[in-house]
Amino acid sequence: MKISLGMTLQPGPWGGGNQFGHSLAAYLRSKGVDVYFDLSPPDLDLILLTEPRPHLQSSAFTDKEIRAYLARHTYPTLVMHRINECDERKGTHDVNQILINANSCADYTIFISRWLQDLFFRQGLKTPDSTVILNGANSTIFHRHDYRPWNKQEKLRLVTHHWGGLYLKGFDMYVRVDELVASPAWKERLDFTYIGNLPEGVHFANATYIPPHSGRALAKLLARHHVYLTASQYEPAGMHHIEGAMCGLPLLYRESGGIPEYCQGYGLSFTAANFEQQLQKMIATYDSWVDRMASYPHTAEKMCEQYYQVCLQLVDQRDAIIRRRKWRHRALWLMQQYRGKSEFFRHLLWRMISRSKA
Repeated sequence: MKISLGMTLQPGPWGGGNQFGHSLAAYLRSKGVDVYFDLSPPDLDLILLTEPRPHLQSSAFTDKEIRAYLARHTYPTLVMHRINECDERKGTHDVNQILINANSCADYTIFISRWLQDLFFRQGLKTPDSTVILNGANSTIFHRHDYRPWNKQEKLRLVTHHWGGLYLKGFDMYVRVDELVASPAWKERLDFTYIGNLPEGVHFANATYIPPHSGRALAKLLARHHVYLTASQYEPAGMHHIEGAMCGLPLLYRESGGIPEYCQGYGLSFTAANFEQQLQKMIATYDSWVDRMASYPHTAEKMCEQYYQVCLQLVDQRDAIIRRRKWRHRALWLMQQYRGKSEFFRHLLWRMISRSKA
């Protein structure tokens, strides 16, 4: 099987999508799959679109390039689209529509949370078929072996980490916790560490700040703490809380976006209105949450196996999927792309019609 992943992978700390790409590529290769990151092979079985915005460093190819590939080659290549982004999490206004438009090239869509799937369906995305596959962290890197539970004699150490320095990552709450650890009620009971990038203009007066880390270095830093805090808003999923949980830390998580789908049962949720109350409750029930963390399920291995099974399923159903494609959309695209190139256009259109009738 030949699969092209639409990602330009980066070394070091680079956000959750990059970690997903590294994990999936390694897993697919372990299954004997030939993995590519471009559209050079003429006989790809599957193409995974992950980022249709060409100006972003993580993008390897766009939906437009995928359509051109399908027009050029006779091999029955299938297209999957992984959606892990939305306007809501960054306060932007054009991303959702870009993704909806790009999705028209896909035979199958994978969302990283039910919350995100529901959001796009409400906003008009129509896909032939879809599923939700939750993210997972690499258990050979993020694990409980280095974790030392809180002994109740020292301060409770909260930690969070983010690659993206967006304010909606939870900085309304992180600034509040920074103030909290210096307050008379908490200064002898609580510490807070932030690992990662900060929004412009945000500085911590009392929290410990550590620049971005990745891999085992990050895992060891997380394991020095007791409870993982995520206050991210409208987050489709993220990897940060997963990595914290995999290191054994009970979760204190905001009731927002897709994060509760990952955290429920492994910690306590909070809102801006009840944060201190839930923090007190976490302290009171800490031991019971620590015991549960050994069964935290969201590993990269589980995630990658689900992607692999989808790939096998799609290839097995290839003929039926090809037949159900909306060829008229492709004809319109060809007319737009090759207007003024009549001979080339007629040749491609003839090939398209011949294949659709086969």
